[in-house]
Amino acid sequence: MKKITYILIGGLLLASPIVSQAQSIGQAAMDAITLATLSDDQVAQLSRQAVEQMDAQNPVAGAGDPYAARLAKIVARHRTVSGIPMNYKVYKIKDVNAFATADGSVRVFQGLMDIMSDNELLAIMGHEIGHVVNKDTRDAMKSALKRSVALNLIGSGGGTLAALTRSQAAAIGNALYSANFSRQQETEADDYSYSFLKKNRYNVLALATSFEKLAKMSGGGGGGVAEIVSSHPDSQKRAQRVRDRAKKDGLAR
Repeated sequence: MKKITYILIGGLLLASPIVSQAQSIGQAAMDAITLATLSDDQVAQLSRQAVEQMDAQNPVAGAGDPYAARLAKIVARHRTVSGIPMNYKVYKIKDVNAFATADGSVRVFQGLMDIMSDNELLAIMGHEIGHVVNKDTRDAMKSALKRSVALNLIGSGGGTLAALTRSQAAAIGNALYSANFSRQQETEADDYSYSFLKKNRYNVLALATSFEKLAKMSGGGGGGVAEIVSSHPDSQKRAQRVRDRAKKDGLAR
């Protein structure tokens, strides 16, 4: 009897870490299933919650602000792009940056507006929107969710989502803001911006000159430049690629 008891206890002691490991594997599998079944609309909804929290934490240019007025004028024709309703705002921050999220939110920083022409801003926004249209931002959101406890709040059945807490939304927003895309994704976003400019009869070379400005700033260093420059490497090469394509299309000499 004692021997049997000892074996059972030993078996339980040995089984505990195995059960724990199985539970971890099971949770990981459930997380993967949840991410796989998460619809684009659900990703957009969660992205919107994250961006709203970012807006609450950053100085947003109001309707009467000159930066907001300028941006509104620039994007007046582009409130919907590739069937996606856009939501544009300016952050009154001196960093040189811009980003977009899966729900169609586009945020442009004051520092970027200070150094770019209207067409160059459109080119950069076109690039960021390209990441949305190409679903790069959707995948970035899923990646952020995978690393977040917020994934446990997602009810994939019936399209129901629990609201993110403020801290969860902030954490996911920061992850989206600092998301890095592959070289191929960046090239495809460049191509989208080029096509966007061409289709709407803007000067496609605005994309090249925006990259050239970033390349120059990268070489010169300085505060407030790091984010967009570090996330958009080889700016000079990308500018040359745009110029080469424009020549081929007969849009530049």
